Amino acid sequence: MELADLISPETVFADLKATSKKQALQEMSRRAAAHTGCDEREILNVLIERERLGTTGVGQGIAIPHGKLKSLKSIQGFFARLETGIDYDAMDDMPVDLIFLLLAPEEGGADHLKALARVSRTLRSAERCERLRGTEDSDALFAVLTDDTVAA
Repeated sequence: MELADLISPETVFADLKATSKKQALQEMSRRAAAHTGCDEREILNVLIERERLGTTGVGQGIAIPHGKLKSLKSIQGFFARLETGIDYDAMDDMPVDLIFLLLAPEEGGADHLKALARVSRTLRSAERCERLRGTEDSDALFAVLTDDTVAA
């Protein structure tokens, strides 16, 4: 599974404005709902429920919120670079400025896990994250995310 299978230039955002974890999740839910046709409130509720199990702030300024929706037909990814880092209750207590939202169909168990692993591997690259933080254009962010020549 490649990252380009999960995201498109239309699902990558260079301009997310949020001052809190909740606000970031709300804005990501709004944008995901507009793209998927799923209910914004349903998306937000799934994400908040997942956060209650433990933070999806994985460290190094990265969060990978994720959840499963009955109304979704295929795995969908959404990426956002925040203007400034926010408190996300991350594992390393560092502010989060890169968010990759992953939504999967309720019956997409193994594919959901494969997609999460792919996103995690992609964002583990310090070089890639540095390039993402230095990019202010959505198309350029998409190109950095899907560039397989960047070392992991």
